[in-house]
Amino acid sequence: MSILIKNGKVVTVEKEYIADIYIEKETISDIGLNINKNADKIINASGKLVIPGGIDAHTHLDMPLGNISTSDDFETGTKAAAFGGTTTIIDFATPSKGMRLQEAFEIWQRKAEGKSCIDYGFHMIIIELNNEILAEMDSLVNVGITSFKLFMAYPNVLMVDDQTILKAILKTADNGSLICLHAEDGIKIDENVKDALRKNKTSPIYHALTRPPSTEAKAISRVINLVEKTKVPVYIVHVSSFDSLERIMMARDSGIHIFAETCPHYLFLSIDDLNRPNFEGAKYVLSPPLREKWHQEKLWDGLKRNYLQVVSTDHCSFNFKGQKDIGKNDFSKIPNGGPGIENRMELLFDGGVNQGRISLRRWVEITSTAPAKIFGIYPRKGTIAVGSDADVVIWDSQYGHTISSNLHHMAVDYSMYEGLNVTGCADTVISRGRILIENKRWLDIRGGGQYLKRQPFNLNGSILV
Repeated sequence: MSILIKNGKVVTVEKEYIADIYIEKETISDIGLNINKNADKIINASGKLVIPGGIDAHTHLDMPLGNISTSDDFETGTKAAAFGGTTTIIDFATPSKGMRLQEAFEIWQRKAEGKSCIDYGFHMIIIELNNEILAEMDSLVNVGITSFKLFMAYPNVLMVDDQTILKAILKTADNGSLICLHAEDGIKIDENVKDALRKNKTSPIYHALTRPPSTEAKAISRVINLVEKTKVPVYIVHVSSFDSLERIMMARDSGIHIFAETCPHYLFLSIDDLNRPNFEGAKYVLSPPLREKWHQEKLWDGLKRNYLQVVSTDHCSFNFKGQKDIGKNDFSKIPNGGPGIENRMELLFDGGVNQGRISLRRWVEITSTAPAKIFGIYPRKGTIAVGSDADVVIWDSQYGHTISSNLHHMAVDYSMYEGLNVTGCADTVISRGRILIENKRWLDIRGGGQYLKRQPFNLNGSILV
């Protein structure tokens, strides 16, 4: 199929300009003024923005947790992502203890294949590291899994010690992959949680109070020491507080190669949400937890100044009824995670661009170009360029609407941003030349997303400044 997009304002990291875009099959084949080629479909984008499809580099779809699983699978989750202007996700494959990494990869392939509406890649979680796992890291890099996540939290379940992290970091120096770290002091948090429960402090707010900003910041300091020692870059997921950001800022200013993301919930929500009555605070239980509101502007400033390179959602949807309420009498049993895969682009456009916190180009960078570069899919993804995949979003910057669970497409019974008014949304969404959404309506397309074999991490091709 050929598509001709006419007269839109193209926005990339490098520039903004009026142009036509010609798509042949799955690829952008021409960009210019007054393109007059025959096309199966002509779209008038006058008055709208034309941007590269969003890349959400941190999602958890069809993820098991004990006897339950996240409410969104790869079909519902990626359809919702597309409605929000995201055309690529990188999900986390999670092995069980004793499981080979290759087996976990195959399980996640089956979860996604034929269901995902958009293209997808995988990070691989590592919960133990022996010689066999080290060898498997090499083999997974060869099939396009070029990032591995380790946890400094959740003792006896996911947490690994610093010696294991060091060993994994050194391995990435050999095979060209990148370590992603969930940085929280799991031992201290575990002590705090036990102490709170002993004192009968069981409501959702104690999820945040037992995980204060210091537990995240101290873990990040440990990571920075490892990076400084090895000279090997790492990526910190879901930075939530200024305490942590300040350490990252100092490290980057001193030339240490550390990358980091934050999430929309840390930019728009606060610890006050965990104090909502009638157990409503459970909707906002996620890790690291929401912080006091003053941290928000600090994180926005970190994004503006490129101390934070990426905004991902950490989308991990559990229903309020029947899943979150498992922890009604014990906050430590509330399934951690929140939904947001559909809202990322519009929240950052409205709260960032419309409010003057970031530029249009920076919006494109933190939602698409930067994750594409860091995670080995640029310039195939993450830009509007001849030869790139035809992942193109026509953005209606004037469209105002209210976020609500009554209107969203995620398979979850609440929205963390319920009632928030935003201006700007995806009008037309094209994934590798397939029109998924036109005039804000789904075109009844199922599946079609492809697995992305990502390239090894390239420090020189990523963002250091």
